[in-house]
Amino acid sequence: MSPTTARRARRLSRTKTAAVPAEPDLRDPSLYFDRDLGWLSFNQRVLEQAKAGHPLLERVKFFAIAANNLDEFFMVRLDQADSRARDGAAAMLDELWQFWQDALRGQLAAEHIHILESSEYTDDDRAHLSRLFNVDVCPVLTPLAFDPGHPFPLVSNRSKNLAVVVEHKGRTKFARVKVPDLLPRFVALPRENGVRRYAMLEDVIRENLGQLFPGVGIRTAHMFRVVRDMEVAVANPRDTAETILEVVDRGLREQQHGPVSLLEVEHSMPTRVLDLLVENFEASRDVIVRTRGRMGFADWMALAAIPRPDLQDRPLKQAKIWRKGTPEIFDEIRDRDQLVHHPFDSFQSVESFVDAAIDDARVVAIKMTLYRLGANSPVVDRLIRAAERGKQVAVLVELKARFDERSNIEWAKRLENAGVHVVYGVEKLKTHCKLCLVVRKEDNEIRRYVHIGTGNYNRATSKVYTDIGLFTARPDIVADVSELFNYLTGYSNQTDYRELLIAPVALRRRFGKLVAREMGHARRGRPARIIVKSNALTDARVVRLLYRASQAGVKIDLIIRGVCVLRPGVPGISENIAVRSIVGRFLEHSRIWYFENGGKPEVYIGSADLMERNLNKRVEAVCPVRDSDLVQFLRHVILEAYLRDNVRARVLQSDGSYLPVDGGGAAPFDVQHTMMSRRLRALLERERLGDQLQQ
Repeated sequence: MSPTTARRARRLSRTKTAAVPAEPDLRDPSLYFDRDLGWLSFNQRVLEQAKAGHPLLERVKFFAIAANNLDEFFMVRLDQADSRARDGAAAMLDELWQFWQDALRGQLAAEHIHILESSEYTDDDRAHLSRLFNVDVCPVLTPLAFDPGHPFPLVSNRSKNLAVVVEHKGRTKFARVKVPDLLPRFVALPRENGVRRYAMLEDVIRENLGQLFPGVGIRTAHMFRVVRDMEVAVANPRDTAETILEVVDRGLREQQHGPVSLLEVEHSMPTRVLDLLVENFEASRDVIVRTRGRMGFADWMALAAIPRPDLQDRPLKQAKIWRKGTPEIFDEIRDRDQLVHHPFDSFQSVESFVDAAIDDARVVAIKMTLYRLGANSPVVDRLIRAAERGKQVAVLVELKARFDERSNIEWAKRLENAGVHVVYGVEKLKTHCKLCLVVRKEDNEIRRYVHIGTGNYNRATSKVYTDIGLFTARPDIVADVSELFNYLTGYSNQTDYRELLIAPVALRRRFGKLVAREMGHARRGRPARIIVKSNALTDARVVRLLYRASQAGVKIDLIIRGVCVLRPGVPGISENIAVRSIVGRFLEHSRIWYFENGGKPEVYIGSADLMERNLNKRVEAVCPVRDSDLVQFLRHVILEAYLRDNVRARVLQSDGSYLPVDGGGAAPFDVQHTMMSRRLRALLERERLGDQLQQ
């Protein structure tokens, strides 16, 4: 080749190379929404429920939930958040106060529920409250001075307090009075013409401070509230004899002194008093929020419980697949898989399953994972009864369940004292899977029955969370569950399971294969679609995987209740992805994955969200649904209903905003309301399911 020809060839090569478009960088930060801003957006959607579309006291409930959520943000996310999220959280605190002052308070008054300011008390009110203070309030108060002779007191997380400035022996001194949590924050006053009237506990205390400091001049008293960083750092054991229970217990004690992440003070608090608090809390100035009125709105949940049925949702009528626990339950499960959809189906189905195991002499063992149990747990009582009847009972109690650590420690101790074999989980991992295994001796052979769920074994939350539960006796699934329990209670390096997708060992890899399979179908012109219903989508590797699937032509619908960092609608990257969030009367908690699979659809349910913590740092179990009728029901009834919702659904835009669904003139369709009407429940009847779906 001559030099001239070589130069032409190189130019042509460069020209061809330049003509090939560069692959988009799927790691580009602009393709990802900020997680903390996404969380605040979710809480804004919760607060939106307080503004319209529900009976008044239900809207008060959502108002309290939004306030409680915001407190949790300060407790667990603020130290990781950037300045935009910090400013957004502070702005939301002010929005809560403004909404209370401008809307909810007046709306309650219009319904004869009056929340009084101290300036609105009558003389009779003041006399009544003074008597009540002396009898019920004063005995539980402990004024604590802080000066060179009195150390600054421990101020507990989320506590409400009065910083009191007094004149004592010619000198200005300070004291702290805690507004006690054990007393109702809303203090009932005598009714007038059927009107419910309430004073605020902090006002009652403030008006009667003279009785706490007799002979001392009260100059001022200013409300303040503290929120601490409450992430429990589960450190390594101090020695080989220290158990996980002891480590978590130690972490909870240390947590009481966690750094202050929010110092909320009344707007009128003098600088000198504020400086004193900041110095003693060793707090930075950026955690201070001055509020113009009330604070601690999570306490408003008590208002939502006022007995006014006309201002509350009608009670939910739950379906029951089993009315009591009998051995026939096992026959039904062995004959065919059973599916429940809470809260539309009663949690009693799970309790009946456990009751049947307790009462059946052929059942030899019960194994269960417990994550969040709540204050009262009938499940624990049942497991204790099973142990007393000679069953082998093994329970994994996750001690590191956030905000439930102390409660779970107490439940674990109670189970141990009753003879139940209790384990506390896998070192450095949280056990989040929801499993119950029953081992039964039948005709000289061992059979196993399993419940796998998306939600906790908690009767209270089962009434307000949407969750899916599957009962099955399929050999490969029950064998996997047995082996997973062996891993949880003993030692195992197993990474491959027959049917279950288990984190952290294989769930990410198996999910990736399922998505890759859809990409292959799309490239070959076969039916390809993914529908994911989850609480959150924050894992960057999963987001990139879904971007690649979208680029391959796979249509993807994401029903993500909370935080979603994926940016939909980006040309060439995510134009095949739609994201919606549904916030309504019930907390959407079920996790469902659907894959079209070239016309041979598969559905999975389980405990895992698509978050780095669930995929890498927790023990999770996701299970395939193999019954073809149940696959059809989950896809064409449940998921389709969520995709049809044009009342509660909000659609994520490529700029990060959430907008109501453009119904295009379609009739309003509220998925939760429709589920409650039980019109969809009838479709679960297998003899009619096929006909219904064809109509």
